[in-house]
Amino acid sequence: MTERLQRLAQFCVDTRFEHVPPALVAQATRHILDTFGATLAGAGSDVAKQARQVFEGESGSTPVWGTDLRVGAAQAAMLNGVAAHALELDDTGGCDHSGAVVLPAVMAAVSMSARPVSGRELITAVVIGYDVGRRVLEACGGYSAHNGAGWHSTATCGVFGAAAASGLILGLNAEQMVSALGIAGSFSGGLWAFIHDGSQSKKLHSGRAAEGGLLAARFAQQGITGPTKLFDDVWGGFLKTLAIETAQPAALDADLGVVWKLARCSIKPYASCRGTHSAIDALEVLLETLQVGVDQVEDIQVSLCGFLQDMCGGQDVSTLAAAQMSLPYALAARLVHGHCRLEAYDDEQRRDPQIAHWMSRIRLEVDLQLSEDGEPVVSVRTVDGRQASLCVDPPLGAPGNPLSDEALEQKFFSLAGRVMPRSQAEELIGHLWRLEALDSVCMLERWLS
Repeated sequence: MTERLQRLAQFCVDTRFEHVPPALVAQATRHILDTFGATLAGAGSDVAKQARQVFEGESGSTPVWGTDLRVGAAQAAMLNGVAAHALELDDTGGCDHSGAVVLPAVMAAVSMSARPVSGRELITAVVIGYDVGRRVLEACGGYSAHNGAGWHSTATCGVFGAAAASGLILGLNAEQMVSALGIAGSFSGGLWAFIHDGSQSKKLHSGRAAEGGLLAARFAQQGITGPTKLFDDVWGGFLKTLAIETAQPAALDADLGVVWKLARCSIKPYASCRGTHSAIDALEVLLETLQVGVDQVEDIQVSLCGFLQDMCGGQDVSTLAAAQMSLPYALAARLVHGHCRLEAYDDEQRRDPQIAHWMSRIRLEVDLQLSEDGEPVVSVRTVDGRQASLCVDPPLGAPGNPLSDEALEQKFFSLAGRVMPRSQAEELIGHLWRLEALDSVCMLERWLS
């Protein structure tokens, strides 16, 4: 096991841009672009504003995107990480929300660099961050097992991805990278307790993981050591503590450089938990197939696994956070508002009387035959007695059903436009599309502020 950690660390420091397949470079560019957009919009959220107040009066040189604030690097990693996940529009399928953890940490590390960091170096670091964060999650037994136990993997596993990516930018050697990952293990944490009352702590998890990963790399850079037996079967080890019954340690270094974990990640078309997306797509198709309008729908039934029921079965939509985790609300919003974009989750939209009406007609039923990683089956019954059912797998935004570049740009402009003029957003996206060619990514700060 100690050797697995050493191999993982060596892989991180040895990987160069030339080792990354061109298709993965293109996907990484899309995810970086998408994460910047989600973060810019998130900068205007209540939780991001509240988080910034914690650091009011403190100074530094690292920008908080979408604002004119500059703070210390670790604080910027946290604040940008919070904003990135604040509106549930960041990518998924990695640690889980890898972009919201990795990119804020990497850009904070860039701000500390004594030399220019190229776009190629940024892309490479991001790819490594996604890879390591996901590998730790798979070593815990996978998403359903780890999150089902009550851990929020964006925080618990994301911190490793942030440490690896930051360490690459900071130039750590293999020994230092081992320590950075070891220290990250002690910074790991994050619980799903927020799911029961729609509280805001989930939004802090990505920021805390970004900050922790950056600090782990910085501490290791200064010679502070981390445990080399972190993933060993020893008392106090990460897997022994957080995944005692589900651990799959071989996942840490299986197929390094052959299977790239970013390739499995999704970009969100909807402003809700990824667990709701397949059902939204299915409802869209069923309405078209049955050729009915909303007024011709009698009721909707969703057959889903127990894990998805626990995660997204809530009826409380009194807060933005709660509504974004609710599958019934997502379907009701599609019926009432015609879409599940961010605007459908505004306070006024959530209070629409028709929302409560339709949520009462949406029934969730656990199907024990469904895999814990499986997508739900949506059934629509019409007022004239017709019925149709559908499971959409993969949903829109997944690697097997990706957003077009045009749709991705539309999403970016709709989000960035909340905090900056269209002309500035166009300048920014132009540079992001040609990120691979940039000699220094520090120049992006001009359009991020």
